[in-house]
Amino acid sequence: MITRRNILSSGAALFAAGAGLLRGRDAQALPVPAQAVPRGPYRPVVTPNGSTLPWTLKDGVKEFRLIAEPVKREFAAGMIVDAWGYNGQTPGPTIEVVEGDRVRLFVTNRLPERTSVHWHGVRLPNGMDGVAGLNQPHIAPGETYVYEFTLKQHGTMMYHPHSDEMVQMALGMMGFFIVHPRAAERVDRDFCIMLHEWFVAPGTSRPNPAVMTDFNMFTFNSRVWPGTDALVAKKGDRVRIRFGNLSMDSHPIHLHGYSFEQTGTDGGPTPSSARFPETTVNVPVGATRDVEFVADAPGDWAFHCHKSHHTMNAMSHELPNMIGVAPASDDKLARVLPGTMSMGNNGMGGMMDMGRPPNTLPMMSGAGPFGDIEMGGMFTVVKVREGITSYDDPGWYKNPEGTTPKKVTG
Repeated sequence: MITRRNILSSGAALFAAGAGLLRGRDAQALPVPAQAVPRGPYRPVVTPNGSTLPWTLKDGVKEFRLIAEPVKREFAAGMIVDAWGYNGQTPGPTIEVVEGDRVRLFVTNRLPERTSVHWHGVRLPNGMDGVAGLNQPHIAPGETYVYEFTLKQHGTMMYHPHSDEMVQMALGMMGFFIVHPRAAERVDRDFCIMLHEWFVAPGTSRPNPAVMTDFNMFTFNSRVWPGTDALVAKKGDRVRIRFGNLSMDSHPIHLHGYSFEQTGTDGGPTPSSARFPETTVNVPVGATRDVEFVADAPGDWAFHCHKSHHTMNAMSHELPNMIGVAPASDDKLARVLPGTMSMGNNGMGGMMDMGRPPNTLPMMSGAGPFGDIEMGGMFTVVKVREGITSYDDPGWYKNPEGTTPKKVTG
């Protein structure tokens, strides 16, 4: 078992060889020893419901290996999606490097069609930019291409195809490319969340890349509530959350209980003079945004896209509006149409437990400490606790006596 003690004692060479593997969920909370990092210490990022790509050090160059391939992704318990991604997952594993590093990235294509990789926001030689047909040949199935360049900036960037990109990105091919600055930063928790949207017809498992606007699944790191990991922080931690958006829509991401400042984009850090407090950050298409705040208010705080349809699962957009309509008896209708259910006459909050096709999630689902949390899609919880000794999910917050609303009569 890998522990903090043997990580810290393993030395730079071993750390380089297994860095990505040692940055799993339990190790994410640990500081990286300065002597093990070629150019400056940094806090490893946490990719909720994801991972960081391992690298090896060869002649002073960090080598990474990406495999483009079909993957199966569980959006939440009860729904498996046939997607495309990298190294068995979507989004692909997070690539994490330091400004000044020289990197060598091997990309193997195991898709049924050709592909390429564009390093979104990264300043590099033109021939390494990854636009197939313009900067390089397409990578045919079975081929491996290698990209190599030196990192000249720091910030939150991404990677994705520029070869049949409409299909390949719609099926989940994207990931984070995080470049840390050379100088140490004071950040205690550093999360990255890829925003994406899909159309998966109820009862099926394959996303439809031909859909342009009418999406029905909205994900944080290719997961939907209640399958999204909580973001856990200790009271007093300085927290950074990085967002990437390669979907077809912008997403206004809102955090309850806090205000934050936008501190960076895929163009670089936001100057201190340009920062101001917000509770919602809009993440445009093809962009990244970084926000930071100090976790000084304990509790379970909702964290979600503020477009209401983006916090629902598997929503059909072809239902008639039945709110306020008095339906005929379901028993009578069922004699003609077996299985008939009146839907949405008094709102949709009570529909969570109704029958649904196989491999299809309820539109709103997830139980909280006070009952159903009628959300889905781009929703999770920021859990801030006092005095915790690990960043494992601490369970639900116990509100102090007198700090929750009470039912009154009269």
